[in-house]
Amino acid sequence: MKKYYDMEITKSPRIGKLVEDLYAAMPEIEADRAYLLTESYKQTEQDPIITRRAKAFEHILKYIPITIRENELIVGSATKAPRGCQVFPEFSYAWLEAEFDTISTRTADPFFISEETKNILHKVYQYWKGKTTSELALSYMAPETKLAIDHNIFTPGNYFFNGVGHVTVSYDEILSIGYEGIIAKAKAALNQLQVSDMDYVKRRCFLEAVITSCQGAIDYAHRYAALALEEAECCQDMTRKSELLRIAENCAKVPGKGAESFYEACQSFWFIQMLLQVESSGHSISPGRFDQYMYPYYEADLKAGKITREFAQELMDCIWVKLNDLNKARDAASAEGFAGYSLFQNLIAGGQNKEGVDVTNDLSFMCIEASMHVALPQPSLSVRVWNGTPQEFLMKAAKLTRTGIGLPAYYNDEVVIPALLNRGLTLADARDYNIIGCVEPQKAGKTDGWHDAAFFNMCRPLELVFSNGRDKGEQISIQTGEVERFTTFEEFFNAYQKQMKYMIGLMVNADNAIDVAHAERCPLPFLSGMIEDCIGRGKSVQEGGAVYNFTGPQGFGIANMTDSLYAIKKLVFEDKKITLSEYKKALEVNYGKGLDKATAEQATIEIVQKLISEGQKITEKEIAEILTLALNGGVSKEEQLYYNNLLEMIAEIPKYGNDISEVDEFAREVAYTYTKPLETYKNPRGGQYQAGLYPVSANVPLGAQTGATPDGRLAFTPVADGVSPSSGKDTHGPTAAANSVAKLDHFIASNGTLFNQKFHPSALSGVRGLENFISLIRAYFDQKGSHMQFNVVSRDTLVEAQNHPENYKNLVVRVAGYSALFTSLSRSLQDDIIARTEQGF
Repeated sequence: MKKYYDMEITKSPRIGKLVEDLYAAMPEIEADRAYLLTESYKQTEQDPIITRRAKAFEHILKYIPITIRENELIVGSATKAPRGCQVFPEFSYAWLEAEFDTISTRTADPFFISEETKNILHKVYQYWKGKTTSELALSYMAPETKLAIDHNIFTPGNYFFNGVGHVTVSYDEILSIGYEGIIAKAKAALNQLQVSDMDYVKRRCFLEAVITSCQGAIDYAHRYAALALEEAECCQDMTRKSELLRIAENCAKVPGKGAESFYEACQSFWFIQMLLQVESSGHSISPGRFDQYMYPYYEADLKAGKITREFAQELMDCIWVKLNDLNKARDAASAEGFAGYSLFQNLIAGGQNKEGVDVTNDLSFMCIEASMHVALPQPSLSVRVWNGTPQEFLMKAAKLTRTGIGLPAYYNDEVVIPALLNRGLTLADARDYNIIGCVEPQKAGKTDGWHDAAFFNMCRPLELVFSNGRDKGEQISIQTGEVERFTTFEEFFNAYQKQMKYMIGLMVNADNAIDVAHAERCPLPFLSGMIEDCIGRGKSVQEGGAVYNFTGPQGFGIANMTDSLYAIKKLVFEDKKITLSEYKKALEVNYGKGLDKATAEQATIEIVQKLISEGQKITEKEIAEILTLALNGGVSKEEQLYYNNLLEMIAEIPKYGNDISEVDEFAREVAYTYTKPLETYKNPRGGQYQAGLYPVSANVPLGAQTGATPDGRLAFTPVADGVSPSSGKDTHGPTAAANSVAKLDHFIASNGTLFNQKFHPSALSGVRGLENFISLIRAYFDQKGSHMQFNVVSRDTLVEAQNHPENYKNLVVRVAGYSALFTSLSRSLQDDIIARTEQGF
């Protein structure tokens, strides 16, 4: 039986200092990249867009400020300030300019921005009007699509405002042959072209752009080599001087040439990771199977006596810190949905190889150890699990879970591999999958998955069923009939399916418009050189150069829709305790509970504006009356008693998450209303749409745009996250909840599903607690569940951290498909995490 190295390695004092320096100040927005990009674009206006992108990337890397932070062993920073953020006006800019004076004080992910930076960006932005991907994408969208977005049925804002990311490149190839090797491949492809080829012009431009981009990366690393030598000459500390000289030696070699040692491989990996971010602004650029492609370098050095496990661990810890140095600024609304400054850099350990043999190794354990040492949100560590996974590896992972930082997430090979096979991957590629971003599986180096392409709120089409396609007095969807006239549940459910299908089609239109805009205005030659088969096909990833092309928007609200539709089925059509007309009224008045002050004021403004637009005159007294009605629900005491009684009846209806077969099978059908229609569509890159069932953390801000639902959920409160049961509704324990979630069809949701559970720390105490925890995971996976992730923290601790954040600066929690510092989250998202059901064994 294979023996694994599972000794705990003492954390180096260096790591604590690096972490402390990283979080010493608020993240800062910097303007260097935007300025240099614009400077280059002004000089290349007559060139093809792919050429302009490559020249701009080369120009940025030639002149952007570089820095070596104190105590670093792995170097390369996108910004001067730790956790700083460059901006990307080629995708969008108006939102940031509008938030110049508020971005430092907003509730989610604030950034400091100096007056000097504001002035530079203001001048830069004048060039970009009418030239961004977001503006082009908007022009391509159908009018009805824009209307649906305006009414918050779905949001494609992720790629609308930013780069795409959501990719894992061929790290193994770059580590092996370096960018000089990629340049050689591109030159060889160029030499095969004939000027008479029908696509010669585009292929030539693309291949030359790859060469230019890769040479820019090599020259950038050489700048660091020169800086390290310069600092070494001035350094009086002999230990640090030696470190700087080794850094200079590494940067002079990699990533231009192939790595020959573990240290070189670590430095090469980091340049790849960081420079991808500089090119594209895309988040979820995920390291993938780090323990696999780095292992040959580690093993060779260890056998040759060139490295100790302790130093190898310290290098990995340094990389883990650097992954938290990267940052990204989003607009205020998007920041609420991605709260926690997360870049979703998913690094996965364990699992099978292409031949179906388990390849857990020493580095798999050391990845977990690094997350223990650093105790930061990045990387978003995941582990692959199957029946060949060593028990000691799961025990190591469970010990990390027990620390409470929400890592790792657990993925089931027995579901993910068949799901990818069903989407056209070869068996070898499917077995070699990694996870992107939150929960999205793909084959590294071959896939442009467009994961996380949109958020689709499954609750909103149900509102449209009750309103016959109207929202805020406007017809925004198809008419499926006045709800009062439905006489069977089949009629009602059919109307919901029609509203879903119509809105899914509009979401596809939005995603395709954005997809085309990225291909036309922001192709990425540097990224494309590391994705098969872009060089062979002579086209960028954005134009369909990858072997596998998908678009994966995610739906959320499964639990709410299951419990809502089941309640209607029972209360209205089977038990006949309430009519649809009465249910409709209850939802309109929010079960008589009224609205919170801010929401009531906004609702009042909208009502008053509508009345004025219709020519009515409104007095101050009448405005006050409208506000009072909004605050108290506009119902009498007798009506309030009636609605309280209705809520009690709804509460007695069986709920999803308690291992009740009838409800859980119903949940499966509800999920199909999103997953089945979606997979019938194609994207502009020639690939298929595939569903994900997860919200990141958008279930909170998008829940704030959603009215009351028939499951008893009050208006403008969070929607259930992922495929998890609604908070507080899974009352039969963690195994029952897992049994319910496992009954969904996780295979069809091949873009990923997300199952959150929260445990009190006592549940995982001792060896017995860890064994019980592992048994839960294995049992869920045996039933074909796809993914599990956990918070192990008491409610009391979270409440205390919310009230006294100064005492809990280092508290990391699992949010959705990622972890974040709890005190960095918005109040509403903190409340949502606190409200999740606290389980125990």
